Amino acid sequence: MTKIGIVLSGGGIRGIAHLGVLKAFGNAGIKFSHISGTSAGSIAGALFASGMDPEDALNIFIKTKLLKFLRPAVGSLGLINIENTLSLFKEYFPDDRIESLKIPLTIATTNFSKGELVYFSKGPLIRSIQASSCIPGIFRPIMIDNEMYVDGGILNNFPVEPLLNNCDFIIGSSCNHLKPVEKMTNITALMGRAGLMSVNKDMEEKAAFCNVLIEPKGMGEISTFDMKKAETIYWLAYEETLKTIKSNESLKNLLKVPVKVIE
Repeated sequence: MTKIGIVLSGGGIRGIAHLGVLKAFGNAGIKFSHISGTSAGSIAGALFASGMDPEDALNIFIKTKLLKFLRPAVGSLGLINIENTLSLFKEYFPDDRIESLKIPLTIATTNFSKGELVYFSKGPLIRSIQASSCIPGIFRPIMIDNEMYVDGGILNNFPVEPLLNNCDFIIGSSCNHLKPVEKMTNITALMGRAGLMSVNKDMEEKAAFCNVLIEPKGMGEISTFDMKKAETIYWLAYEETLKTIKSNESLKNLLKVPVKVIE
């Protein structure tokens, strides 16, 4: 049986796009044997790997206002405690072990103490997710084995590497595509775009390892914490994935049967 893996990029609230991608592929009958994710991708990946339907996961984001736990406070100097998410995550991950998930999951993090990339595929799930999503300068680093861990996106925002030796077919889901612009209107937009350009710098190289890449155009223009766009992000990604499923020959060959998609 063909082992299919999917890599989920970081991207703040834009990570909800991964849920739309997973929903569309699930409707097409594609089952994943391994998931790799960083930051928001690790959250979406963990919810899906636990057996949760992507649309139910979307509703969790909306109902619980998950990003309110992560949103920087106005006037804050940073170093907010991301561990405030523990009670919320515990509700959905009661076993709190990566190896207890129904689909193998690899979570990319940055060991801030040593300055190196670290992948977690076993051990505490919630703490690994928190570490992978811990944006430096906004959140206090997460301590694991007496060392500081922060956002995996710093060193690898598209962790395809853990899938290379484990999967026969790799699908990439990236939620940070930037459209060309002629001018910038404010410093916040400028800094945000510069940050995304930095984490996207190796996307072309990484995409070469994927048999299929889903990357909704212009998604990177949506603010990292714009919770109002949650449903829009989900459906844009869902529709983009439907188009790819219907037109991509590699996917058609993979399924070896006419693709049936639930609209």
